[in-house]
Amino acid sequence: MNQLNSIRAEFYKALAHPTRIKILELLKNGEKCVCNIIEELGLEQSNVSQHLNVLKNQGIVASRREGTFVMYYVLNPRIYDLIDITDKILEMQLETVQKELRERRNKI
Repeated sequence: MNQLNSIRAEFYKALAHPTRIKILELLKNGEKCVCNIIEELGLEQSNVSQHLNVLKNQGIVASRREGTFVMYYVLNPRIYDLIDITDKILEMQLETVQKELRERRNKI
């Protein structure tokens, strides 16, 4: 396996958790204080911090200090293009499954 594939796999692994996808959704309209992210997710601070660190280690999000607050933001908004493409692929797969189910029902 070449190194690029390993790097890609690690990148995709960072996205492979519902909480991390939700964090990206929360950051879509701009940076947020970690305290707001915790509140909106309804999770423990340590849990949210772990997820943010996974995203940060892959260069998907970054943080900055603003006084006593830590603000998180998405480094490259094209990540949302990837999410949109994923949604379209899933929608197409769902349509295919629904079509197959209809065809199966019609045969019965």
